[in-house]
Amino acid sequence: MSDALTWIIVAVVVAILALAIAYVVVSRVRKRREEQRHDAQALRAEAAVGSSHATEARRAAEEAREAAERKRLEAERAAKRAHEAEHHAAVEEAQVEDRVRTADRIDPDVDHRADDYRPEPPPAGPSPTDAPTVADTPAAALPPDEPGAHRA
Repeated sequence: MSDALTWIIVAVVVAILALAIAYVVVSRVRKRREEQRHDAQALRAEAAVGSSHATEARRAAEEAREAAERKRLEAERAAKRAHEAEHHAAVEEAQVEDRVRTADRIDPDVDHRADDYRPEPPPAGPSPTDAPTVADTPAAALPPDEPGAHRA
């Protein structure tokens, strides 16, 4: 064979090898891209699941915040009622002390001008509205009925 034919055969073989190498490289690139697409889809699916979990967590956090706000408002109202009750009690105490001072001023046995004078309110006892009524008395304690009387 001639030298020219040998060089042509070598060139053809080199060209075939170059095409084979190019084909392998392109195949690997395509395969890698397909794997990347698949991995990306899997990550997106995981993100979708995570998104629903995040949405649920956000909803739970919002509900907890709303519950805390309701409790805060309830506590504010309770504190306001307590403050009003304390104020009412202070007013009542001041009125009692005023009545005691007035009573002590007109009582000849009390020296309301003494340096150690302190108005002493009477001990708390049953109020007039706490007095027992006939309805509170057991039937056995009532006097016997008169003829023609009706017992409830």
